[in-house]
Order: sequence, then structure tokens, then C-alpha cells
Amino acid sequence: MQEHPLYRIGELSKLADVSPRTIDFYTSMGLLEPEKRSAKNYRLYSDETLLRLKRIVQMKKDKYSLDEIKANINGWRKVSSEEQVSSKLTDLQLHLEQLQREVKELEPVLSQLKPQQAKLLFKRLVPQTAACVEALMLLLNKGGLM
Repeated sequence: MQEHPLYRIGELSKLADVSPRTIDFYTSMGLLEPEKRSAKNYRLYSDETLLRLKRIVQMKKDKYSLDEIKANINGWRKVSSEEQVSSKLTDLQLHLEQLQREVKELEPVLSQLKPQQAKLLFKRLVPQTAACVEALMLLLNKGGLM
């Protein structure tokens, strides 16, 4: 069985395009954890840590605070110890939050549309919206939440 590679902090920083100091900071905050330590006491990070670090970087770009990022990541971590599942659930949650913000921004604009314009707009949105709602309902049903 082939072992997964482990990265020292410098290697991880290059792969994620962040500074080693940033990785130190995220580690001290509990956002990242080294997989283990080398014989020379270097912190060694896994591929899962690299995925998590990239997720953190993306969330920072999306203007989430470090506290919000920590709550999001740790919340999904309790659900699944598998980083890929946790990452996908975090992505889904972030997309839903973004959609909510965008819909709220659109509400004043939509209220000013002429009836015919509104009808055309909703006619185009309804199939996509219905498909999205159906997918979410299937997800909720699989989780036994409905």
C-alpha cells in the first residue's frame, strides 16, 4: 500500500501559494493540524491539510472572517472526519449563503420590473430553481432529515 505524501511547511506553502507564516498562524488558531512530526521535529502536513488550506484561502477571498471560517470548517468536521466530504459540504453551505445574499440584493430590483418583464424572468428561472430545490430535497431525504 502506497503512503500519501507528507509536506514540510515550506512545501505546503508553495503548493497552496501562501506564506509559511500564514500556515503557522492557521496552525496556532487550530484551523490546520500537522499530520505528524519528522525525526528532526519538522511539522508534516498531509494532502487533506492542503485541501483544507486551499478552502481557507478561498473563504478568505470570499470575505469570510477567520472566526466564520473556523466555525464553518469545524462544524462540518464534526459531521465527517473525511476532508473531501467536509470540503464539499462547506462549499455547498457557502454557495447557499451566497445565493441568499444575491436574492436579497435582487428583491428591490425585481419589485420595479414591469409585469411582462417579471413573467419572462421567472419563466427562465423556474426550471433551474426547481432542479436545485429537488437536489437539496434529495440530499435532505438521504440524510434522514425529512
